[in-house]
Amino acid sequence: MMSTLPTTMTAVTLTGHGGPDMLELRTDLPLPAIGSEDVLIEVLAAGINNTDINTRKAWYSRHDNQAEDATWSCEPLQFPRIQGIDVCGWDVAAGAKVDQVLLGKRVPVEPCLQYANGKKLESPWFMGSECDGGFAEFVSIDHRHVYPIQSQLNDLELASFPCSYSTAENMLTRANLKAGETVLVTGASGGVGSAALQLARARGANVIAISSTSKTQLLQELGASRVLDRSDDLIESLGSNSIDVVVDLVAGPQWLDLLAILKPRGRYAVAGAMAGPIVELDVRTLYLKDLSFFGCTVLEPEVFGNLVAHIEAGSIQPLVAQTFPLAEIGKAQEVFEQKKHLGKIVLAVAGDCSGEKNARNLP
Repeated sequence: MMSTLPTTMTAVTLTGHGGPDMLELRTDLPLPAIGSEDVLIEVLAAGINNTDINTRKAWYSRHDNQAEDATWSCEPLQFPRIQGIDVCGWDVAAGAKVDQVLLGKRVPVEPCLQYANGKKLESPWFMGSECDGGFAEFVSIDHRHVYPIQSQLNDLELASFPCSYSTAENMLTRANLKAGETVLVTGASGGVGSAALQLARARGANVIAISSTSKTQLLQELGASRVLDRSDDLIESLGSNSIDVVVDLVAGPQWLDLLAILKPRGRYAVAGAMAGPIVELDVRTLYLKDLSFFGCTVLEPEVFGNLVAHIEAGSIQPLVAQTFPLAEIGKAQEVFEQKKHLGKIVLAVAGDCSGEKNARNLP
């Protein structure tokens, strides 16, 4: 905990929609204001996510990447915006209505915000979209979204968890995956996919992963019983009506096959569309097989607390593929978009990239 707070901070601001040239490193920004229900977090590390890049590119727009509806909430993004939805840091200051016991605690921050400005939000905010996030030395957040944690993991490792793992845990929660069931995870080598694999195994489920064959061994080490290549024919490989739950982060041309392999009363949970968001649905498949579909964005109330419990128990492990200093965010996002890594790419905001020794780098 800091004894004296500075008056300015370093941060990366997004100045408009577009490429990495829209990211600007600033060293003269004022510290964020601390409301009566807020805590001020000194950011130690922040993970890179698809959502950071999608928001920068206006990918969430339903109207050909137009700025008018380019956020998760379909509202215009307010510039300049500090992105960064994955945060690990220290509580260094607290508002008047906050229990001071939080001060000095190391915390991961829940990325889906139900509270801000001292009140319950009508629609949730997401860090780095509807409010400023963690690509900065400090961020202010409602105290209900910080979770003190007891863990031997380093800051970079803890920063790999919040967004990806809470998204994955939320998908499994919504789909009610049970021990003994079989789940298929698409995009299994990414942050959310590799998290879903681990969390499904922690539930006692059998996991089949879809990725590139070059990552088969690493995914098996995480608990996948079988790894399929992205180009494999799913019906030929697995058979129709063979899977209890599909956790989908890809969508795209293979989408109809995902429904075909689901058993009657199977559950489909989705939180991504990397291969393309527009798909065709034969509604007869939906109702004749009694399928349940779950779009998963807003976290269920118990999800983040359950995730922290998993971390403290050591039942899941961090996957830090590579680390960069905050000033090299453009390079970090470039490496992220190449999709050659397994797990997360993390920015060291305070100190050095001490988690480098834990990296899993792929050719």
